[in-house]
Amino acid sequence: MEIDIAKLEFDFMGTSVICRSGSPLILADLKKVSVSKARAIIVLVSHESSDLSDARALRVVLSLTGVKEGVRGHVVVEMSDIDNEPLVKLVGGDLIETVVARDVIGRLMIQCALQPGLAQIWEDILGFENAEFYIKRWPELDGLHFKDVLISFPDAVPCGIKVAAEGGKIAINPDDDYVLKEGDEVLVIAEDDDTYAPDHPPEVRRGLFPKIADPPKYPECILFCGWRRDIDDMIMVLEACLAPGSQLWMFNEVPAKEREKKLADGGLDVSRLENIELVHHEGNAVIRRHLENLPLEKFDSILILADELLEDSVVQADSRSLATLLLIRDIQSERLQHKDRNSTSLRFSGFSHSSWIRQMQNASDKSIILSEILDSRTRNLVSVSRISDYVLSNELVSMALAMVAEDKQINRVLEELFAGKKQT
Repeated sequence: MEIDIAKLEFDFMGTSVICRSGSPLILADLKKVSVSKARAIIVLVSHESSDLSDARALRVVLSLTGVKEGVRGHVVVEMSDIDNEPLVKLVGGDLIETVVARDVIGRLMIQCALQPGLAQIWEDILGFENAEFYIKRWPELDGLHFKDVLISFPDAVPCGIKVAAEGGKIAINPDDDYVLKEGDEVLVIAEDDDTYAPDHPPEVRRGLFPKIADPPKYPECILFCGWRRDIDDMIMVLEACLAPGSQLWMFNEVPAKEREKKLADGGLDVSRLENIELVHHEGNAVIRRHLENLPLEKFDSILILADELLEDSVVQADSRSLATLLLIRDIQSERLQHKDRNSTSLRFSGFSHSSWIRQMQNASDKSIILSEILDSRTRNLVSVSRISDYVLSNELVSMALAMVAEDKQINRVLEELFAGKKQT
């Protein structure tokens, strides 16, 4: 562990990192790390299958609740499957905060596909390098309307209220006329917890604000490449977001009949979908002739998922995602080039690496491709070419775990934001 940490060449800014070997299921080993005095405890997923990993997390939580001296801090448990979450919460009670990694990333990918560029915003907010979420009580703001609270912080952006009367529920972007009551706390995005404070609200020159109608929603055509455990949940999020008449094409190696069973086991009744129609295609996403059977030029968004079969191998999953991305962009650029009569064929203009990338970048203007990347080192390969957006799933989950470990209240904010409901 110490050798791996040393390889990171990371500036710990005075923080000591102490490594200990042992099993969290053995009380004697837990005493080695003074578990009863820890301000926060993070239980990470193991490299086993999702169910085995969650079963191990449950045993660790049982072990922590059995510590004779008690646990002073809160326990943040990373889980693989949302179906296993209630049992861990039942065992751990108020001590436990859960972050369901796969579920969070699935919902995040849907949001990022519908709103290009959002992935980089999430990466910025969830990290500790720039601005992040903070929740604090400001008694001097009691009695103010939320619209006045919005302009009361020169160095922070208020974005919600922790409502004391509703058991600490986080209300993201409440009504402007909401009046802060005693016990309410303000959720802001700020550089640090000590860099902001409320000031006297500035005078605002009032005038008529034009009412801008929401743009109409049109049917969309979306492609999923790959299969995830939580794909049923992703479909339900899409069902809530898309306009009627939309299509979701599902392209993976899972047989069609088996897909229907897996979706039903996940709680999705396909017959009750009103806004989207599922179109099934079976094939391998790294074989060009399989991809060429798809109308790749007509999709509004394409999501390349880290396939469930390769979730234990980060390198293989990323290699597959990159290969799929390049094949899709190449096929798109060829088809779009044939459609554009004014374009000059690469065969006659002379092929070069830069022209190949440029053709792919032109194709990226026509449709959005969102790749799920597991290894942060793969990010450079995707971002430099600018032919795709990406969601750095493992790193985003790590950031979320760190934020919840720092302040358990932030988990309610993340649950609200990742819920798949539209926040304006």
